[in-house]
Amino acid sequence: MSDVYAARRGLLRDRCAAAGNDAALITRPANVRYLAGGAPRGAVLLLGPGGEDSLFTVGPPSGELDEGRLDERLRLSVLAGPRADAAVAAADLAGSARADCLAVEEHHLTVARHRALHSVAPRLRLTDLGTAVEQQRLVKDEEEIACLRIAAEIADQALGELLESILVGRTERHLALELERRLVDHGADGPAFPTSVGTGPHSGRARHRPSDRRVEEGDFLTVCLGANYRGYRCEIGRTFVIGTSPADWQIQLYDLVFAAQRAGREALLPGAAYRDVDRAARSVLDSAGHSEAVAPSTGHGVGLEIDEDPQLAPTAMGKLDACVPVTVEPGVHLPGRGGVRIDDTLVVRPEADGGPELLTITTKELLAL
Repeated sequence: MSDVYAARRGLLRDRCAAAGNDAALITRPANVRYLAGGAPRGAVLLLGPGGEDSLFTVGPPSGELDEGRLDERLRLSVLAGPRADAAVAAADLAGSARADCLAVEEHHLTVARHRALHSVAPRLRLTDLGTAVEQQRLVKDEEEIACLRIAAEIADQALGELLESILVGRTERHLALELERRLVDHGADGPAFPTSVGTGPHSGRARHRPSDRRVEEGDFLTVCLGANYRGYRCEIGRTFVIGTSPADWQIQLYDLVFAAQRAGREALLPGAAYRDVDRAARSVLDSAGHSEAVAPSTGHGVGLEIDEDPQLAPTAMGKLDACVPVTVEPGVHLPGRGGVRIDDTLVVRPEADGGPELLTITTKELLAL
């Protein structure tokens, strides 16, 4: 993997050089991990002039799994002291190495930290790197996709086991905690995001925070969870009915959201505009009169972060490439009644390769549990 990280840094270095920057400072943790193999707490990465790359940390890396494994080719500088700032130390090194221009991630730096960088190296011109690393992260290599595939398998296993247990009478909070424990039991580093469990009138809400409401017969139950495996995060969401045959309104709403989700999945092809994928799913719900109940986006990218580019939304600009993993997650929530969410993680693939690769495979049949 050292060669992979070195190649990623080399590509970014070339982009920086083309923009007139002879050094770059990476501070956003997911970007540090992408380029360095790991991201200890507070770490920053300096792509220095002359091709030497340095990782600065405050205190030694702990070696915990969620930090990743650092590329051994990097020069490691461990700082000490309660007021130590890795970014300031990196800027100081760039200045002393006679760099003229340092590209920084302005969207991640605070104003105070930006000023501190300028004060330690006043002759160093600071420019905005923008989202260059995030854009580089969009297309995943097969090693990254393999990690996402394993994360999806873990999430499927955890959800499948929960569905085999007795659910009536248990609280949303209890079910969410049990799912997160099962994720770790099956090999996840932890949950990809706080697990959402919604029952009855809470069902169908995006990112619903589990409460002490107990599961009752006849409820819709929506579950949204994901596993974090070696830093890569997937997402799956499903809706079920508890303890009895679903009511007519539940069947109709479920079939509608399922049709919208299928339309979104089928639109995932290289070259498809982000907003066209969103439109494919959204139009199914809009035509049934649910435009007010649909979330601002019907999907998003996943990887080292659970919500990264691309965004599948009405105003999103850009087109899909092959090997971009995304979620397709339309849903409808009816106030006071509940609703439906169906969420999958997929990888965009050409039609010649079979079309989008579905990573989360738990059944989407409306089961009565």
